[in-house]
Amino acid sequence: MALLIDSGWLSTARRVESPNHDARPQGCGIDLLVVHAISLPPRQYGGPEIEAFFCNCLAADEHPYFAAIADVRVSAHFLVRRDGELVQFVRLDDRAWHAGESCFDGRERCNDFSIGIELEGCDNELYEAVQYEQLVELSYALMDRYPGISPERIVGHCDIAPGRKTDPGQAFDWNYFRRLLAGEKR
Repeated sequence: MALLIDSGWLSTARRVESPNHDARPQGCGIDLLVVHAISLPPRQYGGPEIEAFFCNCLAADEHPYFAAIADVRVSAHFLVRRDGELVQFVRLDDRAWHAGESCFDGRERCNDFSIGIELEGCDNELYEAVQYEQLVELSYALMDRYPGISPERIVGHCDIAPGRKTDPGQAFDWNYFRRLLAGEKR
């Protein structure tokens, strides 16, 4: 099934608009996908906390971990939940705040030229097969829309912020993902 993008929104994604975005620099093309991992609370899945976090509505008193992050303003373009559900927070033409201090191929400020995709998970717990499948389909749609994105330009947060970030972590099977992306086992 081909995923359709209309006005910067993926037609099949559930739309939850985050205020944490701004305009990309004028003339800056999109040519990088960054794969992240998130779970809130850590190592717990399926709740509303990730959406609340990206929409600045995370209740600091609901979990000890939340007190440290409740005032942080971040977002991603997409979240792929454990069950494969796709949620979009930021219009593709806008700059989501997902990469932080980062550098790829000699270019700093990766938020300017990238699309951020969060996988519901953590560094050392296996991801679900349906998440890989959804990530592959989403990657195809984004590569079709933005020709500057190639399989070599799909990286982890760890690759653009080494020493600072580790996600999507050792549990993410890059070889399996790249085989699926190349059309094997499809």
